Amino acid sequence: MADPIHQFEITKIATLGHIGGHEIAFTNSALFMAITVLGTWALLIGGSSAKSLIPGRIQSIAELSYEFVANTIQSTAGKEGMKFFPLVFTLFMFVLVANIIGLVPYTFTVTTHIIITASLALLVFFTVIIYGFYKNGLHFFGLFVPSGIPVYILPLIVFIEVLSFLSRPISHSVRLFANMLAGHITLKVFASFITLLGGLGIAGMAGAVLPLGLVVALTALELLVAFLQAYVFAILTCIYLNDAIHPGH
Repeated sequence: MADPIHQFEITKIATLGHIGGHEIAFTNSALFMAITVLGTWALLIGGSSAKSLIPGRIQSIAELSYEFVANTIQSTAGKEGMKFFPLVFTLFMFVLVANIIGLVPYTFTVTTHIIITASLALLVFFTVIIYGFYKNGLHFFGLFVPSGIPVYILPLIVFIEVLSFLSRPISHSVRLFANMLAGHITLKVFASFITLLGGLGIAGMAGAVLPLGLVVALTALELLVAFLQAYVFAILTCIYLNDAIHPGH
């Protein structure tokens, strides 16, 4: 059986230089992040360049993506949250396109690495903190003091709120990373069964029909998960930004 973890290995493509004795390399992860950015750019710029009254398929995808993210922001953070539209839209499209590219055989899924998802989550986390203090000053601390709480349990509630706030980058990043990692491992395992059974002759080939069907079904499921994880990442970003805009409970 092929190693299901091998697909997540980061390999060096070229050495760019050295800084402080450490090698700076261009890896397969960096390559597919660049492909993701270029693919997103091609989709959005190519889709909006025609500006047809009756949109084609590519333009429809670009417009639906724009409207979907805009509606998500307005429903969770209000109209004031639209100032963060570029950030949320960029995160949503990057995660979505990266997830979909990762479903193509012999590609690399950058969102299966915690360093990538953690970097995105920390970007959101520090944006919330910086904007929260910029807009609300010390009133931003009201986020940790729910209204209507009895004084005798207030310290405990504040501790829980602070702990919950500090754990946001962990849950935000691990949710995306773990779901994509588990899905790709499952696909690889069942695909290996097809190869193993196919090498056992006619009887084995007949038995390989079941794992083949499962791989097809799992691929369709992973396509849905690719979208759902991008959506969950975006909507959690909107919820966290809403706390910076309206820190009161």
